[in-house]
Amino acid sequence: MDLKQLLSKDAMIMDLKATNKEEAIDEMINKYYEVGVINDKEIYKEDILKREAQSSTGIGDGIAMPHARDKAVQRATVLFAKSEKGIDYDSLDGKPAYLFFMIAAPDGADNLHLQALASLSSLLINPTLVENLKKAQTPDEVQNLFDSAMKDKEEKERLEEEKEQAKKDSASENNSDKPYIVAVTACPTGIAHTYMAEAALKETAEKMGVDIKVETNGSEGVKHLLTSDEISRAAGVIVAADKKVDMPRFDGKHLVNRPVSDGINKPEELIQLAIDQKAPIFHSDSAATEEDSGDTKSFGSKIYADLMNGISNMLPFVVGGGILMAISFLVERFVGSESQWFIFFNNVGNYAFSFLIPVLAAYIAVSIGDRPALLPGFVGGYMASLAAASVVKSDSPAGFLGGLLAGFIAGLVIVWLKKVLKVLPNSLDGLKTILIYPVLGLLITGAIMYFAIDPVFAVINKAITAFLNNMDTGNAIILGTLLGAMMSIDMGGPFNKAAYTFAIGSFTATNSGTLMAAVMVGGMVPPLAIAIATTFWKNKFTESERQAGISNYVLGLSFITEGAIPFAAGDPLRVIVSCVIGSAIGGGLTQLWKINVPAPHGGIFVLPLANHPALYLAAVVIGAVVSGVIYGIWKPALAKK
Repeated sequence: MDLKQLLSKDAMIMDLKATNKEEAIDEMINKYYEVGVINDKEIYKEDILKREAQSSTGIGDGIAMPHARDKAVQRATVLFAKSEKGIDYDSLDGKPAYLFFMIAAPDGADNLHLQALASLSSLLINPTLVENLKKAQTPDEVQNLFDSAMKDKEEKERLEEEKEQAKKDSASENNSDKPYIVAVTACPTGIAHTYMAEAALKETAEKMGVDIKVETNGSEGVKHLLTSDEISRAAGVIVAADKKVDMPRFDGKHLVNRPVSDGINKPEELIQLAIDQKAPIFHSDSAATEEDSGDTKSFGSKIYADLMNGISNMLPFVVGGGILMAISFLVERFVGSESQWFIFFNNVGNYAFSFLIPVLAAYIAVSIGDRPALLPGFVGGYMASLAAASVVKSDSPAGFLGGLLAGFIAGLVIVWLKKVLKVLPNSLDGLKTILIYPVLGLLITGAIMYFAIDPVFAVINKAITAFLNNMDTGNAIILGTLLGAMMSIDMGGPFNKAAYTFAIGSFTATNSGTLMAAVMVGGMVPPLAIAIATTFWKNKFTESERQAGISNYVLGLSFITEGAIPFAAGDPLRVIVSCVIGSAIGGGLTQLWKINVPAPHGGIFVLPLANHPALYLAAVVIGAVVSGVIYGIWKPALAKK
């Protein structure tokens, strides 16, 4: 892609009027809006400020690179702006910023755009280019300076490739007298800082006479992946990153762990630490990892990060499996439940759903205890998803709440084992990951789930079922309210299953679907409430959450309560309380209006079977709107700093 297309002349400000950081951001965003690069200033600004909250994009040496990648961007563009007097931009070196590059990347930017943005970003570590840009007076001069710098960079890269190939051809790489190190660079958006740090490290290493290979973890994914042989040969490792990268592979190496900005501004210091092996030796257990990296996250932030790791990996199973199940209910309306088409779609969707809780637990565990925690986390989650998986028999699994506990238990068990087993001789290190951690981790986690966690939920389930069976069904509205509320408490756990089983029992015994209406509405409310909240309170949800929210319209209408689990897992108090209120109202209304739905599943697809279709739909809408509004108002907006 031609850099002139990115550095569009109509999106340049040669005399920035702003006097502070906030004004500068607003002035550049307004310019983008004027020339049609973005169609929503608020959405784009929200993501710009989110990136600034993570660390200032004022990288020092008079340069600031605010950037965002979101759906408000219509085309990939880099806005160049220049301030003659300089602006206090909270730069990392504390000095004013004179040159500004506001990068806008579309949410669905293709590789061509991303490569061009990466190339452009890497040019800005060239001091000659920076000085010439400060002197530029016209947009044409800016474009020409970048064209010239890009040609020089491409020629340099060509020579480097030839040199590298010559090394391989002569088999001299392993015998080089130069010190050899490896590095990883990564920033949250992966647009600018990732590649600037890469360029700075490579250029500085060349000047210092050091061989280096840099892996980038940018918006195109991982590039120049480090091999185990390269890591093994390296004297030291540099990780210049503001996001999670694959760390266990560096076990036993001297590792310099710094923010990505240090890769840009302090490459010589980082490289010297690596080649002198003055950095701490990295050990791939959670306790050592935090010590070596200087991690200062609060306990709450760490818990949240662990949860998000589980939820983000679970989401595809929720969306993919849920949509196929929804399609199966639609197909069933036309071809019946005996059709192979219905069975196919329904089974595949159910197969995907069977992994929801195991995947959630497994990746929470991995976030805490790294890869050794994957096995015990996965099995612990699987145990939480099964009925009667303990010494106390039960017709209901522990559900997603049990899965959350399984994930944290498995992760902490592995962390504990790593500390305890440090006393073992180094000769047994190879056995730890392939034998000791898997066996002991699985044994301990499985025992806790089997003898403690699952029995607790089994007892809860039996108590709830007994309570429902002994309840006076004469007061139908109270019973409907209770059943509706129970469908939202744990979305598949003991409360949900007890309510659903009770309604099925009533339906089987009496052929009346009145209580089925209550649980159906109660189960449809949570995903619909999430969908409503993410639609009307967009500024309170991330882009991935908003996308997942859209699929919840389909899941909710299909009576697939599990669509709300990722949100309930990440924000249990607000989501569960909001949904319980709406589900209770919806369930109570079905009994007030004497709605009868003679079907055990189907959601909106069994609407024609209801005795009062309009009232059945009204109960769903009212419950969902109440829950969605409560959650939308209650949930705090995303942090803006």
